[in-house]
Amino acid sequence: MNKKIEKIIEVNNSKYLRIPVKTKILTKNDDLVDIIVSATKGLLQENDIITISESPLAITQGRAVPIKDLKIGFLANFLWRFVANVKYGIGLRAPSSMQCAIDEVGSFRILFAAIVGGISKLFGRKGDFYRIAGMQAALIDAAFTSPIPPYDKCVLKGPLNPAKEAQKVKDSLNIEAAVMDINDIGGCWMIGGSSGIDKDFMEKVMRDNPQGQGDELTPICIVRKI
Repeated sequence: MNKKIEKIIEVNNSKYLRIPVKTKILTKNDDLVDIIVSATKGLLQENDIITISESPLAITQGRAVPIKDLKIGFLANFLWRFVANVKYGIGLRAPSSMQCAIDEVGSFRILFAAIVGGISKLFGRKGDFYRIAGMQAALIDAAFTSPIPPYDKCVLKGPLNPAKEAQKVKDSLNIEAAVMDINDIGGCWMIGGSSGIDKDFMEKVMRDNPQGQGDELTPICIVRKI
């Protein structure tokens, strides 16, 4: 974990301790609740909140696609070239990740998003491509984004039903849970939460990415008011 990140953060005039929890490398054979129960044994306290990173959750759902198994079509080979370079990752600027986006939401929707996005950029408006393509297209992580084998050679699709998965954690542990999509340059989004979770609060308390972005193997974090 980045040593510059403090374990304690102040949000809305209260202080919160963030405790990243280490696990084994997760696979599609793992159950999220079982992993959390095992990894947090003896750590959880009343009123804690559990955060779950979106990519490890997706892996447990079988959403890691080896690039060797992908068949790249004409549309993916054409469209990826028009995706803008961004400082937080490759995103859909690769034939393999663009193909996964097409597989997820359909070629018509991706093509329509690309056309509208291209036109709107001419007028200085950004973000229309992902607004039209949808969350699943936006959540795709390109191959070679993860440093952890075998997922370094996989495209990671976004998790399915993140709110439902967070609610399963709450129902099992009686603790609120949130699924987070966070990067190291200030991007922090809650993409699903249990019934009592506050999206704005979660995005503030996790904004500096205390779980890390590399090979820390900390897909879970405990958030505790102190």
